[in-house]
Amino acid sequence: MGGRSRRSFLRLGGMVAAGLVVPGSAGPVGEGALTALFAGHFARLRRRWREVTAGTGFDPAAEPYRARLAALGARAARHRDAMAPADAWVWPDRPFPSFVSTLERLRAMARAYALPGTGLTGDPGLAAAVAAGIDHYRRRVYAADAEEVGNWWHWQIGVPKRLLDAAVLIGPHLTDAQSRALRDAVDHFVPERRLASYSGTSTGANRVDLCVVMLLRAMLRSDPRKAALAVSALSPVFPYVRDGDGFYRDGSFIQHTYVPYQGAYGASLLSGLATLFAVLRGSPWEIDDPNAQVIFDSVENSFAPVVHDGFCMDMVRGRGVARRPYGDHGRGHEIAAATLLLGESASAAERARWRAMVKGWALRDTCVPMLGTAEAVDLGFHARLSAVLADDAVPAAAEPVGHRLMAMSARAVHRRPGWCAGLSMASSRIGHYEHGNGENLRGWHTGSGMLYWWAEGHGDQYSDSFWPTVDPYRLPGTTVSTRRLADGAGEGWGDTCPPGRWVGGATDGVYATVGQHLNGLESTMEAFKSWVFLDDAVVCLGAGITSRDGVPVETIVDNRRTGAALMVEATWAHLTEHGGYVLPGGAPLRTARERRRSEGAEPAERDYVTLWLDHGVDPVSAGYVYLLLPGASLATTRARAADPGWAQVLANTPRLQGVHVPSLGITAVNFWDAGAAGGLSASAPCAVLVREPGDGTATVTVADPRRDLTELTVTWRRPVAEVLHGHPLVTGARTGAALTLGLGRLADREGASHTITVRLG
Repeated sequence: MGGRSRRSFLRLGGMVAAGLVVPGSAGPVGEGALTALFAGHFARLRRRWREVTAGTGFDPAAEPYRARLAALGARAARHRDAMAPADAWVWPDRPFPSFVSTLERLRAMARAYALPGTGLTGDPGLAAAVAAGIDHYRRRVYAADAEEVGNWWHWQIGVPKRLLDAAVLIGPHLTDAQSRALRDAVDHFVPERRLASYSGTSTGANRVDLCVVMLLRAMLRSDPRKAALAVSALSPVFPYVRDGDGFYRDGSFIQHTYVPYQGAYGASLLSGLATLFAVLRGSPWEIDDPNAQVIFDSVENSFAPVVHDGFCMDMVRGRGVARRPYGDHGRGHEIAAATLLLGESASAAERARWRAMVKGWALRDTCVPMLGTAEAVDLGFHARLSAVLADDAVPAAAEPVGHRLMAMSARAVHRRPGWCAGLSMASSRIGHYEHGNGENLRGWHTGSGMLYWWAEGHGDQYSDSFWPTVDPYRLPGTTVSTRRLADGAGEGWGDTCPPGRWVGGATDGVYATVGQHLNGLESTMEAFKSWVFLDDAVVCLGAGITSRDGVPVETIVDNRRTGAALMVEATWAHLTEHGGYVLPGGAPLRTARERRRSEGAEPAERDYVTLWLDHGVDPVSAGYVYLLLPGASLATTRARAADPGWAQVLANTPRLQGVHVPSLGITAVNFWDAGAAGGLSASAPCAVLVREPGDGTATVTVADPRRDLTELTVTWRRPVAEVLHGHPLVTGARTGAALTLGLGRLADREGASHTITVRLG
């Protein structure tokens, strides 16, 4: 059915549902006739829902499916036999409200009924037990006159999604009376007005989940108007945004207004939309919004940059980092599953790239094998991934090499052969950290310039009980006041934004200069931090470090979860099988080795090696310079320390920070204010990265991290013959003994980088 026909059909569905006359009919169409009119379409929707969500594409008699399906059937039988509905429970060991466990048992039973090979496939007794359990929970907890108590999410998304899923899977075994009562309960907690305004808690991933609930509600009673609403209400999710929740052009994804969230809400959004695209494809309600391409683009623009060797970086997982060990791998696998499913609705070119990308992730994730995760939680994903892994025509894509700066979410990712780094900052629009629902109460300093890095074989560095055991005042890369903070300090849900606006930088896609004007959380501490990302090193600069908290201020060079041997000399240090650190000025490096134990019911112990710089109590304009060499050998570290001219510090002050690396032809300057350094000058705060590749050309990359410049002049005192490739924002260019560039309206570009290519004189 073409786009125009689908839209006409949707309009027809809304008219019929409203009781209007259908062309060719004798009068208004009632509910019964309406149900009959759309019965075939909803039967196909329910079948597709079962295939997409419960699993399809595998041979139930083949392993590992045979064993997994048999285990599901056995578990469902145990749940059925143990049911003892009473006023306070469906199962005695799961007292109400039991928002998750009771409903997951009912859904497992429904899947055992719907899936082949469970031993209970199509069993009417099992389906009747599921129907009875749904109705009992609806009567005792989720009644149409019940009061919403506690977290809204359970009542409007978590509970109805699970109840409706189970109800749809067992189909006609839910009686008409039970179906109507469930409909009324869902309509009470999720009225249509929840989708009328794209605001509050009805945005981003939450909006997608609410639309999934609305579609399931439509399938429950074959309601075409609800189905049309579920699809039309997705439209605000698709376009790029400039503030608030959603996708940004630079790849950022924000939820809860202040939190970069590809690794939780974003993953749920991608999974939900992949499911909706697959279920609705070919139906009268197929998604054909022209802005939906943003979602397909997000796979490579927003999600792939923060997935490394199959795991999703913690810096985009919000409060979820504190939940369980190896949660980063779980989220990475969820993104992989959604990518393969969405690929079935994508173009052939997109599908081919994504399959290769996921195959590479799966083969490189040796810490938590992706195929094993898929087998345990999603047989449909297992079938898709198995097919990709077995297909010799699908190459395993390598990790891409380059730099991705997501200025609008204060995040950066740098990849080079053999290593990867991620940078987490806070800004006037991005919170230091998120806590909520009692989670992540000590993540205070994750936005204070935390520098994650992985060399080969380090895929579990931040996975294996890192968050419950690490010293929260000594996160790698951060500069912090050691003032003690209360658990959950600052406002909840990410509303911990500092005032600093200069957060971001400039990148040409290969190298980058990134900076953060840092204000400490509930602290008087202020600092100017810069990172220059190169081939085998990150040059780290700090300046203007000032505090009046009455306690020491520290910069954490690193804090590795390891028991590896550490060697320290006057100007360098090396951590065996991890990497090296060079301190060109010979600043005294403090070190500690400790075993840390977590709190809680299941304590864990992990070894740490910590390296830090002590700026003293209440420092005034303190600073630092050091080089991080991920994966470097002892010999490489010594050699770099013996070559002080390899990275030349041009300036390191609260006005500007700059570095020149002759061997790479790179000059990088973060201008916190107007000024000049290393042959570069700028008329206003900005970031500038110059690269001379040695072929007679050069590139000049400029960005406005504060996003407020209406005009900017940048001068490079280097003979330039001509501008080869300009940029639409360049309002004027003078060449000759020096290059002078005039740029306008950088404020409108959301901190993006703009590159101009010139031929040297």
